Amino acid sequence: MAQAFVSDRVVTPEGIRRAALLLEEGSCVIRAVCAPEELPADAAVVDFGACAILPGLVDTHVHINEPGRTEWEGFATATRAAAAGGITTLVDMPLNCLPETTTVAALEIKRTAAAGQCLVDWSPWGGAVADNQGDILPLARAGVPGYKCFLIYPGCDGFTMIDREQLERSLPAIAESGLPLLVHAELAGPIDAAMETLREADWRRYATYLASRPDEAELQAIELMIQLCRQYGFRLHIVHLATARALGVLRAAKAEGLPVTVETCPHYLHFAAEGIEDGATQLKCAPPIRSAANREALWEGLREGVIDLVATDHSPCPPEMKRLEEGRFDLAWGGIASLSVALPVVWTDAARRGFGLEDVARWMSAGPAALAGFSGRAGALAAGREASFVVFDPAAEFVVAAAGLHYRHLISPYMGERLKGVVRATYLRGAAVYRDGKFAAGARGREVRL
Repeated sequence: MAQAFVSDRVVTPEGIRRAALLLEEGSCVIRAVCAPEELPADAAVVDFGACAILPGLVDTHVHINEPGRTEWEGFATATRAAAAGGITTLVDMPLNCLPETTTVAALEIKRTAAAGQCLVDWSPWGGAVADNQGDILPLARAGVPGYKCFLIYPGCDGFTMIDREQLERSLPAIAESGLPLLVHAELAGPIDAAMETLREADWRRYATYLASRPDEAELQAIELMIQLCRQYGFRLHIVHLATARALGVLRAAKAEGLPVTVETCPHYLHFAAEGIEDGATQLKCAPPIRSAANREALWEGLREGVIDLVATDHSPCPPEMKRLEEGRFDLAWGGIASLSVALPVVWTDAARRGFGLEDVARWMSAGPAALAGFSGRAGALAAGREASFVVFDPAAEFVVAAAGLHYRHLISPYMGERLKGVVRATYLRGAAVYRDGKFAAGARGREVRL
């Protein structure tokens, strides 16, 4: 018997309409997106009414931390939180786990750790570090969808930053692979210069932390990477853009035809420096959350298409590492966890600025799927794609509470906020992995390999 999922608002690449997702009996692939009256008479129909059906979200910036730092997070808890947030595919960053994913051997250790734990699908980024130039192409052949590098110390000793000379030794192989290089784009020079002026500063003040990581660090790094992209012809992706001052050079690079894509994160689109209280280290991240005017410029970057996608940069840690009692930004771990609430956060702020669900689907599903090379199976509700989708009530509201977070440590800067939009269900290949607050039994997720 065929199966069908119906909604008054199915978000497709062609627009939003009342439609049905039709699956053949026993199939996990969408056969057609059709009008409900076109369904076979004997189809088993689930009608979600006014709740929207969006393509399952793809989050290409997640720190799962397993193996090695599972006390920070892990595949079981991260994929559970993802399912509750409407995310059907996670792409895991190559650092914070032990060993770091910079060799094929380390990649296989991560695969073993993930086996049998995942509620949603996942994939592993490889790392480009100071001394692994010989591992770049083997990692591609082993199935990573791309590489991540840091132009500045990343906070963990085992994943080394890469300087320009080392990067240029890696870029020919990265270009040959055809895979994207994801860059944490901050340079140390402007940060070191700023730190010299802050030696006696009060590090409980958010203004001190913001001054310690100036816009210029991002801007100079992005200008460098665009220059190298032009020279070597690799696919460049700028992760977690925080400064709107870089939008001009990124716009010009795209107009030039360079293969450059850009992401920002929910916290840069939601919070503003003016509203962050001193000592509120739960809001520390790098690059930092900047001004309200900067936030609005990032939204305009999304509207224009200079920024291609939104990813969480879910970067959790044990509670003590946030130093909440001391409130010192220089000592606290930098990272914000948001897997289970990212969709409502983005929708809350997008809706009040006149964006629609089709925009959110483009930023949080189609764009990330294209970055990771998954567009053939994910990122849109269309014939031939896997039936992985989220049932979303865009009008409902809720207050963020610990019980709804589901990742390992229930810390969130969104705690207590009223958000718009509730995930009612998440389906992976036609089967519900999360519905009405309950999770499916067993591990339904699998690794996505190119």
